[in-house]
Amino acid sequence: MKTVYIDVLITVNIFVDFFLILCTQKLLNIRAKLLRVIFGSLAGGVFSLAALLPPMPFGLNFLSDLLFAALIILIAFGFSGTKTFIRRAAVYFALSFTFCGVMIFVYNTFHPAGMEIYNDTVYFNISPFLLIILSLVSYYIMKLIKRLTKGVCGKKICQIEIELNNDATSFLAAVDTGCNVKEPFSGDYVIIAEDSILRDLHLCNDKMRVIPFESLGGKGFIRGYRLSSLKIDGKESEQDVYLGVCENVLNGEIKALVPYELTESEVI
Repeated sequence: MKTVYIDVLITVNIFVDFFLILCTQKLLNIRAKLLRVIFGSLAGGVFSLAALLPPMPFGLNFLSDLLFAALIILIAFGFSGTKTFIRRAAVYFALSFTFCGVMIFVYNTFHPAGMEIYNDTVYFNISPFLLIILSLVSYYIMKLIKRLTKGVCGKKICQIEIELNNDATSFLAAVDTGCNVKEPFSGDYVIIAEDSILRDLHLCNDKMRVIPFESLGGKGFIRGYRLSSLKIDGKESEQDVYLGVCENVLNGEIKALVPYELTESEVI
């Protein structure tokens, strides 16, 4: 292996891991603080020093990559249950594996000057200016892909802020065109959310409405509460809306559904 500059090795991999974490966040619609994402990418840069170790057998190298991926995800997104954590780590690892595969193809095909791959770690001996330019190009390519695939890859996600019984909370919800659950007497729309994301609310059972549903993989009833106020992506809604509380019905990262009609009729 040629001469490796540690500062370049760490810096390059910080940028690479930052974009890999962002891609994981976008794919799984994870709500995370930028500071944690930065710390996760910094950890990825430190872990890239594994490139300086003696060559490892494939099995050991694979296990170390899995461990590093798990630690990076833990730092960037925290721990939100075993299944969620495994899903996030698996997606990040798959993205990293794909990135490394593409780099190996480029390396073996074109033999670019200043590029090395050692212990599954990519090293580019490039100037900081070129690194910044390439990072900006990667950022805008990601934005372009996101815009081109909008409405094709997954549902639109919006930020929900609600008040109920003088308590307030916020969460992410997927916009669902098939969410037709309504409060049966008033006909008001219902935002459906898992009980696990509503810990900040005091749900008073004496004000509860029983709301039937048929669109969540079966038939049944959910608890309904009339909201005092509702904001969708920071815009206040003037409609009367109910919060429908369910348990272990919505799977995945997003634990709430908002009717499409509510997002189309927001009032500032």
